Amino acid sequence: MPRDVRNNGGMTAPEILPRRRAAGVIAVWVVAALVALAIGIFVDPDWRGAWLLVGLGFCFFLAFAVQLASGRSQGFIVRISASVLGALVVMGLLGAGFALAELLTV
Repeated sequence: MPRDVRNNGGMTAPEILPRRRAAGVIAVWVVAALVALAIGIFVDPDWRGAWLLVGLGFCFFLAFAVQLASGRSQGFIVRISASVLGALVVMGLLGAGFALAELLTV
C-alpha cells in the first residue's frame, strides 16, 4: 500500500545556518562597557549619572536592533532582558568605579 504523502508526520525544516544566541547579548554588553568608559572619561563628574542613563537608553534600543536583526522569535524577550540587564550591571559597575575614583582623588 502506498503511504499517504499529504501526512508526513509533522516534519520540521532544520535551520540552514544556526546562529549563536549569546553573541548578540554579549555584543550589547561590550557596547555598554565602551559607552560607560567614554562617559566616565569625557563627561564632567557632576553629569555622569545623567549621561549613564542616556547611555543605558542607547543600549536598550541597540538590544532591540540586534535581536530583531537576528531574525529569531524563540526567546526574544529573554534575550532582550539579558541584554538590557547585563548592560545595566556593566554600566553600574563602571559608574561606581568612576565614583569611587572621584572620591579617592578629592
